[in-house]
Amino acid sequence: MARVAVVTGGTRGIGAAVSKALHAAGYKVAANYAGNDAAAASFKAETGIPVYKWDVSSYEACAAGLDSVKNDLGPTEVLVNNAGITRDAMFHKMSPEQWYAVINTNLNSLFNMCRPVIEGMRERSFGRIINISSINGQKGQMGQANYSASKAGDIGFTKALAQENANRGITVNAICPGYIGTEMVRAVPQEVLAKRILPQIPVGRLGEPEEVARCVVFLASDDAGFITGSTLTANGGQYMA
Repeated sequence: MARVAVVTGGTRGIGAAVSKALHAAGYKVAANYAGNDAAAASFKAETGIPVYKWDVSSYEACAAGLDSVKNDLGPTEVLVNNAGITRDAMFHKMSPEQWYAVINTNLNSLFNMCRPVIEGMRERSFGRIINISSINGQKGQMGQANYSASKAGDIGFTKALAQENANRGITVNAICPGYIGTEMVRAVPQEVLAKRILPQIPVGRLGEPEEVARCVVFLASDDAGFITGSTLTANGGQYMA
């Protein structure tokens, strides 16, 4: 029987590529989204993948949303925590709202999503949890103290949860993308891309969302059963950890 995979932020950007790749690999995919109803409807029409709207920064919303997925498709066996936001500002100008919005969505969401499913995974002796962190969680980034802290926290969470559940058939891994050619990144002026961003990347180009998605498909597979607590860096050589 096809395994059930839940992808947060799964209808746009990297998340959409992950949802499509898992679907193509034979998983029953549920794509979560937060607010863009038009994009979610377009994604569903294009792919046939069911979409579910809830706010990953709310534990109650996550528990209810995962219950809906369970009722429709079955219990979550693969969880991809991809949802994330930015609220960039230099720290001395950052508001509490900017700080907490990013921490709640990018870091606290991992608790909110994993806690409702981890007991079921342990009972079934199988689970795959894949957390999408960031290069900026590894090296830091000016103007992103909130984002870098949240993404570094994702890595620490990954390592701890992996240790707790390794003997129960559950793997927990992180992926740290660099500059990926999503709609948001491609909206950066070409001159900025050419002069300030691409020179930092040894392979000389942006990554593609599908390249991150292929990393997810591998870590979700039975072939990756001996890999847990790892951080897979996908950044074209920009930062080597």
